[in-house]
Amino acid sequence: MLRRFGQLAVLLALAGVQVPVAALAAVMLLVSFALGMVFLFPPQVRMVRRLAQLHRRLVGRWTGMAIEPPYLPAPPPPVPQADGMYRSDRTLYKTPRVPAWSERWKWMLADPATWRDEAWLVLDPLVKVALVPLFLVMPERGMRVYALWADLLLGVTAASRLAGQVTHLRRTRNLAADSQAAEMRRIERDLHDGTQARLVAIGMTLGAVEQLVDTDPNAAKALLAKARDASSETLTELRRVIRGIHPPVLAERGLSDAVRALAIDSPLQVTVDVDMPHRPDAPVEAAVYFAVSELLSNAARHGDARTATVDISAGGGALRVTVTDDGMGGADPSKGSGLAGIEQRLAAFDGVLALHSPPGGPTTVTMELPRVLPEYWAGEPDLPRWKSALVIGLWATAWCPTFPQGLVAGVLKVAGYDGDPSWFLALRMPEPLQWPTILGMTALGVIMHVMAVRIPASHNRDHWVGRLFPGPIC
Repeated sequence: MLRRFGQLAVLLALAGVQVPVAALAAVMLLVSFALGMVFLFPPQVRMVRRLAQLHRRLVGRWTGMAIEPPYLPAPPPPVPQADGMYRSDRTLYKTPRVPAWSERWKWMLADPATWRDEAWLVLDPLVKVALVPLFLVMPERGMRVYALWADLLLGVTAASRLAGQVTHLRRTRNLAADSQAAEMRRIERDLHDGTQARLVAIGMTLGAVEQLVDTDPNAAKALLAKARDASSETLTELRRVIRGIHPPVLAERGLSDAVRALAIDSPLQVTVDVDMPHRPDAPVEAAVYFAVSELLSNAARHGDARTATVDISAGGGALRVTVTDDGMGGADPSKGSGLAGIEQRLAAFDGVLALHSPPGGPTTVTMELPRVLPEYWAGEPDLPRWKSALVIGLWATAWCPTFPQGLVAGVLKVAGYDGDPSWFLALRMPEPLQWPTILGMTALGVIMHVMAVRIPASHNRDHWVGRLFPGPIC
């Protein structure tokens, strides 16, 4: 109790800080737009946001009600044009400083959360003063009421959450496009520098054979043997390029066998453990396969490792991959070890990569791709107790209004039954109300049956769809 009173005292003390901050913010806002000193607007917004974030953090720590920041995602840094200049509206700049400042200014101005923070800064001290009696009489309830008030103005909204998701999708789309473009450039380079050069050499060798076949048959035979060896090497390179695009074993046997094939071809002693009852989608398999291939290659080439372990597991619709090697450690994504490329490849599926590589080893890389597996593969999650009790109650009572009080009473009414109405409610009603009662009871029973089926079905839609339609739906 004393701790709660101390927390409330801190809130009231912050109200004393908010009053001068609100006055200063009002002056800065007025000067920014009335006198054209727009450079004061971003510092004013940052000042208010820091104070609002302090309240979010304190309320979340003291009440357990996490209040997410509602701000729209910050704009990306400006990108230079082909001529090296930076564009802001219709103006070009040599450095990105002015375009970046302009974009951040527009971002703060257009963000609705900015003005919600301003309104909160003005109203919050008044709300705290109004809640003082509740703070003194029922401090727990008072803190809860204040947390609801803070969440109302400082919490995330549907629009800000949607904007954040759109920005994230745009970023992952760009990463996926960049990764695909890099793969295409790599394939073109491999074909141009390797396969194409060898094919040109084979054509020139065959041209020399045509000239020597009549005059020097032995030299022509030697050149033919050389062309045969070159064609074999070209075929090997083509197979290597094809495996770099999409390995045949991955398409035919799935991720588990493809990773085991990687382990066999690797110079390391690799142990593979796969616990995945079903195959994920082909793009997911390809992303995980090339990520594991890159990690094993890094361990052998840069980490001086001898053994490695690959663990692939599925749980709750997520795919988790852990690669551990006994190398020297010290892996750093910023040193061009290929980890940055793996992160870009996983980002297309909202995947994350966690790296633990202390100097001296071992190195452990954990990759997790959420919601890439159908949830019904992981089993049906249990219903909450109150939902289970509601479904049991619906099934136990829905038969009564549907059949005895509804359909059976309707049949007796049509048949002109004049005997004892027994416990049929509709037949005990006055004549004008009998049919409405029969129809109402029938409708009530049907609704109860529908709810009894709908509640568990909507609790885990993918599980039910997977059971109803286990195969592909055409």
